[in-house]
Amino acid sequence: MNIHHLVVGMLQVNCFLLHDTNTNEAFLIDPGDDAPQILQLIERTGADVSQITNTHAHFDHVLAVPEVQKATAATFHLYEAELPVLGWAADATEMWLGRKWGPPPAIDSYLSPGQALRLGETEFEIRLVPGHSPGSIIYIDHDGRRAWVGDTVFAGGIGRTDFPGCSYSDLIEAIHTQILALPDDYELYPGHGGFTTVGRERNTNPFLTAEMRAQALRQVKE
Repeated sequence: MNIHHLVVGMLQVNCFLLHDTNTNEAFLIDPGDDAPQILQLIERTGADVSQITNTHAHFDHVLAVPEVQKATAATFHLYEAELPVLGWAADATEMWLGRKWGPPPAIDSYLSPGQALRLGETEFEIRLVPGHSPGSIIYIDHDGRRAWVGDTVFAGGIGRTDFPGCSYSDLIEAIHTQILALPDDYELYPGHGGFTTVGRERNTNPFLTAEMRAQALRQVKE
């Protein structure tokens, strides 16, 4: 499987084209904006994009979905709890970027935690990681020892929790139980910024190491 990466939009979203060269099928993760740039990549690789599989539905991660769908006939998939977030995307686009967008794309089917997505010989496990948004999900390729984690955890940071539907406590719990539970060598592909690993974030991320210390102190007191 070939992994192609673009940084798109004013908010610099990491968009990924996952291309199985044996079958030519491809998945697109988080086409946040700059649809012409994304479509150029698809044309250059010759990939047949069958699915757009988003980590979540904040406006900066979905703006290019309608144009890419129109050009490729790809289906669009989210976790069901993201439907209200997708519904708010047009208002958020106007508020943040000062431009009109919408209507939001229709969701062809909802993804489920524990579900396995297959792209050629590669299987992706879906895990629910609420907190940055109510229905954020991550995609884990265990054979490749890597995960696409959206805006849950970044290199040295964590996702914002001051938007509607966010929860700091849910986010911290989800990071610990669903991401830091992976082995240290798993590579993490966040929704913004540079790539990292589970071990690096476990040992150096100030939000997570501080939380770990707080948890340890709570356990001692109990």
